[in-house]
Amino acid sequence: MRIKEIAAVRPSWGSPRIHVLLRREGWMVNHKRTERLYRLEGLNLRRNRPRRRKAVVTRGPSVAATRKDERWSMDFMHDQLQDGRRLRVLTVVDQYTREALATEARGSFSAHDVIDVLNQLSRSHRKPTVIQVDNGTEFASRAMDAWAYREDVRLDFSRPGKPTDNAHIESFNARLRAECLNAHVFESLEDAEETLTSWRSDYNAVRPHSALGMLTPREFAELGQRNAGR
Repeated sequence: MRIKEIAAVRPSWGSPRIHVLLRREGWMVNHKRTERLYRLEGLNLRRNRPRRRKAVVTRGPSVAATRKDERWSMDFMHDQLQDGRRLRVLTVVDQYTREALATEARGSFSAHDVIDVLNQLSRSHRKPTVIQVDNGTEFASRAMDAWAYREDVRLDFSRPGKPTDNAHIESFNARLRAECLNAHVFESLEDAEETLTSWRSDYNAVRPHSALGMLTPREFAELGQRNAGR
């Protein structure tokens, strides 16, 4: 328990530094046991985490969301318009309710464009505690880190080459690909935006979700609010 307490207060410390502090406090334990308990508690630091980041989740496996807006997932998808122009789609999903919060279509995205979408969601009273993302340049940028720090949002980066770390967005993107992107030819960016908005509305309010007991994401979210109010 003391190891966990130290790790919570000093998240950048590994087991060697924690061991030194334990010995200073009078704990008669050798470094091998400290290391073993440190790893058993899942406190070993993730490798290849972004440097110079102030709003990054740095330790432990991802935990399941237990309420609305606790954890979001965010990613990009790629497609093209009828004339061959590039199309990128920013997808944002609530891990608990499975709601599709954004399917924003643009020709290209910068970190500031991603922040604009998140600010729009914030203005509609939606803001997460944690956002799970991959290591793309838009998500790992200094601008994104500064936004997350200001908004008190933590960024949880998937391990390189481990898409299963962000399984919620992978599953959602597969549905979006099969049911929308592969089913339509987009004549323009405006056409893509209109089609994606219509599909997202249907996904949230009409499409039953097996993981939610065949409720729609909106029904599940409303049920959770009613239960929380009791």
